[in-house]
Amino acid sequence: MHPILFKLGPITIHTYGLMMATAFLVSYLLLAREVRRLGEKTDFASNMVFWAAVGGLAGAKLLYALENLKYTIQDPLGTIFSGAGLAFHGGLFGGTLAVIVYLKKHKKSVGEYADIVGPILLVGQAIGRIGCFFAGCCHGKECSLPWAVTFPNAIPPASGPVHPTQLYEALYNVIIYFVLIKLRPRLRKRWATFSLYLIFAGVERFLIEFIRVNPRILFGLTVFQYTSLAMILAGIFILLFLAEPLDKKGYNR
Repeated sequence: MHPILFKLGPITIHTYGLMMATAFLVSYLLLAREVRRLGEKTDFASNMVFWAAVGGLAGAKLLYALENLKYTIQDPLGTIFSGAGLAFHGGLFGGTLAVIVYLKKHKKSVGEYADIVGPILLVGQAIGRIGCFFAGCCHGKECSLPWAVTFPNAIPPASGPVHPTQLYEALYNVIIYFVLIKLRPRLRKRWATFSLYLIFAGVERFLIEFIRVNPRILFGLTVFQYTSLAMILAGIFILLFLAEPLDKKGYNR
């Protein structure tokens, strides 16, 4: 656990914040490369990432506020404007919605860019989870495995070694990124790559929640397991009913 990377006078550089910034930078570089292949200017990618960040932050904050409604009612401004408190699925929804609006405004194919963005999201998630590991948040349940980790100031608090679920998720995301990149040229339908992203990401989060410490709300499942099920079902629905066959020249690049 290393939440503070270093201090420079009055300026404190938090490891989590640095990793999140790195996640956005790497995602931008990957997206810029893909955008250039489509004949677009790099500015198009930077604007897309900007609006994805705005929508993602708003969605992540909103879902976190709803999940912690008791504290939000007690201190709404503190909940909204605090540096902590972001819910991934809210960020995914908000960022996706913002990007769709941006692409529609510029008359671009949402499906084509969705297939590009899907794998890139996995890279950003992997880097973000490493930030979670250093911050000591988003860990798993206590366990006695040889690779269990102790976080002195864990969030939420833990009295002993726990599953380093952040690293489990980071490794999984990297593996699935390469799987999707390998599959993408072979998929003959628009939206197929993004659909598989939703399914793989949903399955991972649904399963990892069983060894995390988030509160159960209904039938022994967490909020994130229900949102994960929604992701899986959405991915299956898009793949079966909305994915568009590509012509001979419209292959997934």
